[in-house]
Amino acid sequence: MPPLYAIAKLTVVPLLRLGWLPRVEGIGHIPATGGAILAGNHLSVADELFVGALAPRHIAFWAKSDYFTGSGARGWLSRTVLEGLGAIPVHRATGRASLAAFDGAFPVLAAGGLVVVYPEGTRSPDGRLYRGRTGVARLALRSGVPVVPVGVRNTARVQPIGARLPRPFTARPDIRFGAPLHFGGREETASERRAVTDEIMRAIQRLSGQEYVPRYAPRREPVG
Repeated sequence: MPPLYAIAKLTVVPLLRLGWLPRVEGIGHIPATGGAILAGNHLSVADELFVGALAPRHIAFWAKSDYFTGSGARGWLSRTVLEGLGAIPVHRATGRASLAAFDGAFPVLAAGGLVVVYPEGTRSPDGRLYRGRTGVARLALRSGVPVVPVGVRNTARVQPIGARLPRPFTARPDIRFGAPLHFGGREETASERRAVTDEIMRAIQRLSGQEYVPRYAPRREPVG
């Protein structure tokens, strides 16, 4: 666990538990060792905060590549913090640049780390669960690691879209980790990526209880 991440666990996590009394289920489904992908629904920026706080291991989250390349004291601080937390840069661009973000996760998984992915590709605009994009299947099939589905509830009330900070004492976030999904031995074809992604989304829906929308959500931001 990176030192800065460990410090946050000791300082920030108690404050989160005090201010929001988060509920968590299925922690035992997160592998104690080895690489794994945590694939969840995405309601709020606060999703990352609570999933990272409640998971027992370090999780590599995604962060906009702009935060790694800023200049001056502010740029240095942003870069230092994100690197200290073990974040993975992600580009807003589509195509090859977008796939490069997923490529950055392979070394983390190969080294036995955890990576969080939001298959919807952006926060839900209305609280429903939208069709998953197949990058998560590409990552799972190529890395061979299990996928742990994650269902998050109430975080949109804690930090609505547009809010700069979480609002204390507003709602109790509910984080549910499901049994790992294994896709070893399956070929990486377009149809298989779609099938794997849909299987992951069904597992997420069972945990989150959201209404499913069989189309992609309008993009607001890169994954995570």
